[in-house]
Amino acid sequence: MPPRQKKPADQAELFSASTAKEIQEILWKAADKLRGSIDAAQYKEFVLGLIFLKYVSDAFEERRTELAKELAEDGISEEQIGDFLEDRDEYTGAHVFWVPETARWSWIAAHAKAQGVGKLLDEAMDAIMRENASLTGVLPKIFNQDRVDQKRLGELVDLISDARFGGSGDKPAQDLLGEVYEYFLGNFARAEGKRGGEFYTPSSVVRLIVEILEPYEGRVYDPACGSGGMFVQAAKFIEAHRGRGHKTDISIYGQELNERTWRLAKMNLAIHGIDGNLAARWGDTFADDKHPDLKADFVMANPPFNIKDWARDETDPRWKYGVPPKNNANYAWLQHMISKLGERGTAGIVLANGSMASQTGGEGLIRQALVEADLVACIVALPSQLFRTTGIPACLWFLSKDKSPQGARRLDDRRGEILFIDARSMGEMVDRVERILPETDLRKIADTYHAWRGTASARGAGLAYEDVPGFCNSASREKVREHAYVLTPGRYVGVVEADETDGEPITAKIDRLSKELFVYFEESSRLDQAIRERLERIDG
Repeated sequence: MPPRQKKPADQAELFSASTAKEIQEILWKAADKLRGSIDAAQYKEFVLGLIFLKYVSDAFEERRTELAKELAEDGISEEQIGDFLEDRDEYTGAHVFWVPETARWSWIAAHAKAQGVGKLLDEAMDAIMRENASLTGVLPKIFNQDRVDQKRLGELVDLISDARFGGSGDKPAQDLLGEVYEYFLGNFARAEGKRGGEFYTPSSVVRLIVEILEPYEGRVYDPACGSGGMFVQAAKFIEAHRGRGHKTDISIYGQELNERTWRLAKMNLAIHGIDGNLAARWGDTFADDKHPDLKADFVMANPPFNIKDWARDETDPRWKYGVPPKNNANYAWLQHMISKLGERGTAGIVLANGSMASQTGGEGLIRQALVEADLVACIVALPSQLFRTTGIPACLWFLSKDKSPQGARRLDDRRGEILFIDARSMGEMVDRVERILPETDLRKIADTYHAWRGTASARGAGLAYEDVPGFCNSASREKVREHAYVLTPGRYVGVVEADETDGEPITAKIDRLSKELFVYFEESSRLDQAIRERLERIDG
């Protein structure tokens, strides 16, 4: 039976939905209920898997209620309505997953105590995967195990029952769940510390890469895709600039080494309504490239930093610019991504700061070859503490297969040049250990790149590029040669020009500031002595 034309629904008559904040609070309590009995690496699978199950069930029930109302308004008999309500085309045609009766949340909640909640949840996950090909092998079946406290699991199901993922106002259910899912990915990454970096890249870093590359259409690839954050942000970028209906203007290709993370990515794409090719299973990008013939228009990635144990083959044809050292894969990632770029492809990659200047293992020679091949478009030095999961300083490499003008896009001819941006002083702290790049900083960096490149967005905004001491510099290849192919932005951007608008001669200013400094030293010494005397009195 072909799907009927979907009618606009009266939101007030649909299921009322919790706000994202309310759902986050409910579900973080849910995570706490499992924290004591499940190791940190697995409890996110439990919670995120249940969130996904609750979402698809709520979306199904919402569509079912909406459909029944439409049919009744059309004067269709109750008997015929019953047939339509069990017609899967009425759901899949509205981009809603088909949920068999025994996998619906209401059914699970009603039968959990009598039949065992873990068993029902595993069976529900299995049933949904059987009925929806895009979810095959994705959902976790880990609930009916001896080590899982079934009483706590039942309490968890009760808590999640309080969260409703129906649409609310102008925010579709899909967007609401997407916010919750991303919130939990971030929280779990923080909770897991260094291991969290395996599946999560800070959102402001992802946004910066996407804003600079502007992936409006074409093939988008991430060879270390984690939980799929780059793809989600690319889709959001398109929606913001061209509307929700244009998400299909990009084709998604990705690969992930970790099985659990691969599952998270598949769920993340499904939640956001993104069709993507993450391969039939997880795998090592170096040893088992899942997309060997791909030529992408955009590559976006945050590969693991400085990995020493990687599948190195000296005869690999990807090492066109030199064989990477066996104890560090940074330049293996760079060359793999270059090998994936199409004729006019561009890439944005997060790497450790050492990649900009390292000389060991032949890395300096590979970097020299990349510069001489005119593949490096831009280097951005990032501020510290953007990555809660690692203390390693990071930078962004932007690569381009073609820096010459491109027809209607009228990009400036930047052959033989590299843009250096020093953003180390940017960002704002959200707590004692984590920094983010606010909208103003993201805009400043992206606008600088677009003005330098002469993109359509820069022309439309009337942006013109110019070097700014202490922030950005367009350096010639000759200048980079003079610096022995070291690509640290600080070497090229110089320092901020001194502000002499106060009219105070520089010698007088130095003298005044020196005297003020000595006053502070004396005060510090006085306070130090006072503290020592108080401590001595206490000891006495």
